[in-house]
Amino acid sequence: MSADLAALLYLVSGILFILALRGLSSPETSRQGNYFGMAGMAVAVTTTLLVVDLTGMGILLIIGAVAIGGGIGALIARRIAMTAMPQLVAGFHSLVGLTAVLVAAAALYEPEAFGIAAPGGGLKALSLVELSLGTAIGAITFSGSVIAFMKLQGVMSGAPIVFKGQHWLNLGLGIAAAIFIVFLTASGGQAKTAFWIITIIALVLGVLLIIPIGGADMPVVVSMLNSYSGWAAAALGFTLENTALLITGALVGSSGAILSYIMCKGMNRSFISVILGGFGADTSAAGADAGVDRAVKLGSADDAAFIMKNAGKVIIVPGYGMAVAQAQHALKEMADTLKEEGVDVSYAIHPVAGRMPGHMNVLLAEAQVPYDEVFELEDINAEFSTADVAFVIGANDVTNPAAEEDPSSPIYGMPVLQVWKARTVMFVKRSMGSGYAGIENPLFFRDNTMMLLGDAKKMSESIVKALD
Repeated sequence: MSADLAALLYLVSGILFILALRGLSSPETSRQGNYFGMAGMAVAVTTTLLVVDLTGMGILLIIGAVAIGGGIGALIARRIAMTAMPQLVAGFHSLVGLTAVLVAAAALYEPEAFGIAAPGGGLKALSLVELSLGTAIGAITFSGSVIAFMKLQGVMSGAPIVFKGQHWLNLGLGIAAAIFIVFLTASGGQAKTAFWIITIIALVLGVLLIIPIGGADMPVVVSMLNSYSGWAAAALGFTLENTALLITGALVGSSGAILSYIMCKGMNRSFISVILGGFGADTSAAGADAGVDRAVKLGSADDAAFIMKNAGKVIIVPGYGMAVAQAQHALKEMADTLKEEGVDVSYAIHPVAGRMPGHMNVLLAEAQVPYDEVFELEDINAEFSTADVAFVIGANDVTNPAAEEDPSSPIYGMPVLQVWKARTVMFVKRSMGSGYAGIENPLFFRDNTMMLLGDAKKMSESIVKALD
């Protein structure tokens, strides 16, 4: 295949990736966006296979590797539970980071095979800088994603892990990595030990950047690691002069960074602090009222059914508890039953509800909830004051009024769904425990709140039966 034709096909794949991102920006077009993304990747992979000058055995090895990797990915995707999707994303990010490191190592040791060798031997200085940045970002992405996976999976504590001098240590490691990048570049690629030192430093730095982050901040972590993986690919795209890798990496890196910024605003976090791994949750004020006996109004499925059946407007607020219980289908049935009774039903989604961006949207789409009934925070917050019932199922921190009313709260300033403005608030929770932020929700104890303690799916099914 000619270089011009390959460049054209890579450009086509890049356009398809852009269309994929455009489609994924809305639930109505997300399926089409996925199709565009798959088509773009198919074009890019096929073009690469046709461009590479390999023997028959070499091509068979590559095709075999693609088949094995694709088969494993398809098997995992079919079996993974929606509640474990954040762990899956973190795991995939780690593989992208590791791939960047391995490709950088291959390019360093065999620059002739990649067509990037300098005329006098070794590599060009600019290529070495790009290669070093690619492996550093890739190594940070790999180890950071592994830690994120372990926190999400419960293999290690989800609480922030901090120690004295942590940020100074991170700064020192960053400076050390920069020094070895200069040393590797000055050697023309001959000081290969420097490359591996850079990689080891970056692996350690990835761990140190993620361990101070608590479970409540995991949505931002997943988004930021996604951005890191994209920038690692883009850096190697420059080095290898690969248009597809450059376009794809830049798209993933920039879109991930933009999403991270949006998530930071949704959680009242500093974007710069996120990048530096310095936003572990401050839980010093968390649970300050723990252990204080206060009156709680407990309700039953029959109580909830009676109130909602006679309501004019109900707003449903889903959270991670709904995902854990796999209650979305029962919730959809409950909403349909209420609509048959003439009740106006809608859904309110907080941008960081669940444990990854868009988690609740995907679950509701899986239950075939109409897209026009689902609203984002900024579009529906004003509606709670006109609602008869705010039905909160498995959400906690994103509905905590302390974010607006208590300046001493760790989540003060975080935009939240103002469910307390509804005439009646119904909370479906397994217990009175706090959310991921480790902060007690004072809304549980208000006069207009009814606690429906129990499994979200069973409670929703019981309400449906009581409505019939």
